[in-house]
Amino acid sequence: MFLKKESIFVYLILALFFPLDDTFAQDLEEKTDYTSALPTYDFPITLEAQEEALKNNPMIQRFSKSRKKLSNDPYRPFYHFVNPEGNLNDPNGLAFWNGNWHLFYQAYPPEDPRQHWGHAISKDLVHWRDLPLAIYPGPERASYSGSALVEEDRVIVMYHGPRAGNMVAVSEDPLLLNWEKVTDEAVISLDDSTGFPLPYAVYDPNIWKKDGVYYSISGGRAKEGPAGKPIPKGYLFRSKDLEHWQYMHSFVEDDHFTMIGDDYACPYFWPIGDRYIMPFYSHMSGGQYLLGEYDKERDKFIASDHGHFNFGPSTPSGVHAPSATQLGDDVIVIFNMNPGYPTEGWNQIMTLPRRLSLTDDGEIRMKPAGDIESLRYDHSRIESRSLPANQEIVLEGIEGNVMEINAEIDPQNANMIELNVLRSPQKEEYTRIAIHPFRGYSSGRDYWRERGESPPSNKAPVRESVITLETSYSSTLAEAESRAPETAPFQLGEDENVNLRIFIDKSVVEVFVNEKQSVAARVYPGLEKSTGVSLRSQGNEAELISLDAWQMNNTWEISLDDWHEKQVWKGN
Repeated sequence: MFLKKESIFVYLILALFFPLDDTFAQDLEEKTDYTSALPTYDFPITLEAQEEALKNNPMIQRFSKSRKKLSNDPYRPFYHFVNPEGNLNDPNGLAFWNGNWHLFYQAYPPEDPRQHWGHAISKDLVHWRDLPLAIYPGPERASYSGSALVEEDRVIVMYHGPRAGNMVAVSEDPLLLNWEKVTDEAVISLDDSTGFPLPYAVYDPNIWKKDGVYYSISGGRAKEGPAGKPIPKGYLFRSKDLEHWQYMHSFVEDDHFTMIGDDYACPYFWPIGDRYIMPFYSHMSGGQYLLGEYDKERDKFIASDHGHFNFGPSTPSGVHAPSATQLGDDVIVIFNMNPGYPTEGWNQIMTLPRRLSLTDDGEIRMKPAGDIESLRYDHSRIESRSLPANQEIVLEGIEGNVMEINAEIDPQNANMIELNVLRSPQKEEYTRIAIHPFRGYSSGRDYWRERGESPPSNKAPVRESVITLETSYSSTLAEAESRAPETAPFQLGEDENVNLRIFIDKSVVEVFVNEKQSVAARVYPGLEKSTGVSLRSQGNEAELISLDAWQMNNTWEISLDDWHEKQVWKGN
């Protein structure tokens, strides 16, 4: 039986004068009723009946009104996903089920602004449709991040519930509208009533299945680094029935890549090519991934490579946490992005979904996922032209703040290639994308050569190239927070041109280079005419091979009938 609010108030007053012992305080906490204040809905179990029920669903009607109200905000994106109302946080449980992509996310409904799981579906990872909230708090204090596992006849989500532990819920209906929690308590508890500290942390679980057994990694960190400093840890559990879980051991081996102070929040573990990848978020240094082998005999992930998804702090205006799922041999991943300017009634957005694949050389490739090309209209093209040294060229007829730009550039001997977007005519505001060919790290020195032995070739080791996304001059607004430049490495062959794919969407710039790297940041231009595009070659001339630009449609200006008529994206 739960305590009434009046009783809790009395106990809190008494505690000021008579401190509660640990047992009584824990008992009081356990009896708090965390049931959500939002109404719940029971939906039919056939697709046709579900669609009919959604037409008059109060929550869907409210979402529609909210979207219309917020649509006039000058910084609200057109084709990056943003939730219909209130604040937004981590994406969760990205999955493909019954012909739809399902994106869950941490939503904060106005009447009960604790984390609930919001829900949207898409046929193509570009056009999204709102559905009612999926997961509600209770018995957990809030519904934090987690993952989804698609089985033949159902979808399982596992997520963290603060004040409780890790929770499991299942759904098997066509649109995943009805969710049932496996138990009325956490399946992996935070309870340390034995008096001894738990050997594991319970946070942001990822679930998968091997040989008929469910496995779950829970993110965290432990003070096991140099001088007792914290290092990331992933704790592995297994279960035969989703309700009873056994702790096994620390999951990740040979992580010599992350930093002291990092943690494995929001971990996802999926095969990619002939290896395995674990995207995760560090509360200290942002989104990253480990690449390696899955030792299925010992149930260990042996890390052999590492990379980043953001290159600097995740806030303000940076890429945050991932949600990922498998697609054939590839992985689809999406991230939330933090704000850098106050906006009324909403805050964060999602990146474009990214498709990660593995090359024959074992390198990660990344490109936008989904039918992004379907949004294009009003095409403009610039053919081949020389880029004189040290001269900025403003491109006539190429402008906008909801655009896609594809540019191919031969850097030749230029020290730097610069492409500016969201540029005001007098350059009071601009967002700078810079390529520094072969200015990054080299492969290092081989100290094991015999004394006097010559290097294997007369050429210096090929160095990485660098892409920089600088938003220092993106806004003249006093409340727009500054962010240090995103600077990321990528491999550019000696005779390889630079291929940039740039997505501009009101308050976000997202850049893919040669399908080898991506950088993104939120931006908030304050001048109405900050829509121009310019190019510059530094030091020596370069050549623009071609530049294509398109204006982009608003993905929310589409009827439900049109949404249903869209073909399911096959990912080819």
